[in-house]
This record gives sequence, C-alpha cells and structure tokens, in this order.
Amino acid sequence: MRAWGRQLGFSQIGVAGVDLSAAEPGLMAWLSAGCHGEMAYMAAHGLKRARPAELVPGTLSVITARMDYLPRDTPEGWVDAEWQRQQRPHEAVVSVYARGRDYHKVLRARLQQLADRIAAAVGPFGHRVFTDSAPVLEVELAARSGIGWRGKHTLALHREAGSMFFLGEIYVDLALPPSEPVSEHCGSCSACQDLCPTQAITAPYRVDARRCISYLTIEHAGPIPEDLRAPLGNRVYGCDDCQLACPWNKFAQRATLPDFDAREGFAGASLIELFGWSEAEFLRRTEGSAIRRIGHERWLRNLAVGLGNAWRTTGDPALARALRARAEHPSALVREHVAWALAQR
Repeated sequence: MRAWGRQLGFSQIGVAGVDLSAAEPGLMAWLSAGCHGEMAYMAAHGLKRARPAELVPGTLSVITARMDYLPRDTPEGWVDAEWQRQQRPHEAVVSVYARGRDYHKVLRARLQQLADRIAAAVGPFGHRVFTDSAPVLEVELAARSGIGWRGKHTLALHREAGSMFFLGEIYVDLALPPSEPVSEHCGSCSACQDLCPTQAITAPYRVDARRCISYLTIEHAGPIPEDLRAPLGNRVYGCDDCQLACPWNKFAQRATLPDFDAREGFAGASLIELFGWSEAEFLRRTEGSAIRRIGHERWLRNLAVGLGNAWRTTGDPALARALRARAEHPSALVREHVAWALAQR
C-alpha cells in the first residue's frame, strides 16, 4: 500500500484501528462548549465521529493518508515570504492550501484509485473513502496511525513534513495490522497559541472555531463579528498563522502533484482586483477550487473587511473608491461590511 500510495502522490500511508473511545470525552466537551460555532454538522453526528464502525458498518480498520500541498515552486524562505504578505495591506492573502485545485477532488479520486489497487490484489472488499467530507476524526486517526501527532493548534504534525499536508482515509472491512504511532514533539513551545491574531487557540490542543479566521472567512455565513474584523487584516480566505508560527514547518514538503500549484489571482493579487470580480467571473476563476464553496457574497464580505483594514492603515483613496462601487450591492451582508469598511477612516 505504501508503494502504491507514493505512486499516487501520497507522502505517507498508515493504518489505524477503530477504537477511538479515548477521544470521545474531549469531542463532547468541545461541542458542549459551542466551540464548533455554526458548523451544525459537527454536532449532528455526535459520537459517530469517534466510532468508525457506526459510521460505516463493518469497518475493521482505517487506512490513513498524508499528501503534502506546498506548491512545487515554493522557494526557500517561504515562511518569511508568507508573513511579508500580511505587511502589504493592499494584497489579498488566501491560505496556501486553497491556491490550487480543490483538495477534496484530488484526494478523493486518488484514495479511490488506491482502494481499487488493493481490491485488484486481494479481491473485492467493503470500503468508503473520506477526505474532510464526513464525520471523521481525521487528526485522531492520523495520530494513531503514525502520520503525525496532534499539535497544540490541533493540526497533525510530522517531524519531517510539518503540518502543510492534507489528510484522507479509507474505511475498510479488512483487519489490517495498525502502524505505530509517533511521539509528540511540541514540548513547551506555545508559538501557535501566542501568535494567533484572534486568540482562537484558547488552550493547548483546543481551538474555538468562533474566533478562528479560517472559520470566519469560510464556514461562517453571517456578519463577521466587529471586534474580529481588524484582526483579519488582509486575510480573505483561511489563515495560516498558526502553521507559519510552528517551527516544525521549516521541514514542510513540496507537493509532487501540479494540482496544488497556485492559480492566477490567488497569490499576490490585490484586494481591489478581487473585489471587482463579478459573480460570473468569480465562478469562472474558482472552478475546481475550494474557494467556490463560500460563494460570491461571502467572498465580497471578506474582501470588504480586508479593504476596510487597508483603508484604515493607508488612507489610499483607491480603496475607498472600490468600496463605494459596492455600497449599493443587492446583498445586505455585503452592504453592511462595505459601510463598516468605509467608516474605518
């Protein structure tokens, strides 16, 4: 499986058992505290997340997979380069993982190809493929199968790959020997927690999604809370700060697939340029991209916040002109954020 996985672009393959009962108390406490925000699907499935055999009856093992996603042309010193983007107020910052093709599509197809190769070798077997698409405790499974350990930012970490990778799983009705977990190596480091701009990492290994920039710019459908708009800076889709702060990401690996190479418009584009996209252009530019899922309205909402933050700090009249062009937008959500942005100076 490991050899087949490498041929398909995966960086690592592991196997986990299905007894995740030790993770249940933490999951329920997180949900009870409301840390999932508006992600109702997190609560809807309850403990099925920690019980693979209930989610997919007959599951005996879980094949786990890691796929690195840094674009192939990522230069040395990329972490510093990413921090510098935030110092350019006019630039729109899109999370690194979202600059290329939608990872759901890439991983799902390749996990299915891996399952097909296994079936060709052992005969038909029951299985189901997942990648951030169902009630699956991905990081827990990754940690149990040796893909990495859970970092204090709650993401999986690998000593030789940092955290800049996607996770995927195949639930199978085969009793496979589990791979060995790895030890944790966060130690006393608190860089991710210290540098989170909205203090969303409320304690080691606990993130309150309601304060997380990735949640606010992607999952959250309504107005962004006013007290969290300034900390968004020029981040318009997702946030990489906790990963950029993590010293293990000096070992992050480049992708082997071209799918994750940055598309035009998603690395280095200006807020004004992206704010000018019509809905038709947004749909055309985001075809096959994870960004499309938020829709044009939320896209404009996020950009309006970025423009307002830039307007406050630079006073560039071009920013105000761009905002005024959307002041009478049909969407009340967009209008409210544009009005806030214009009032920043």
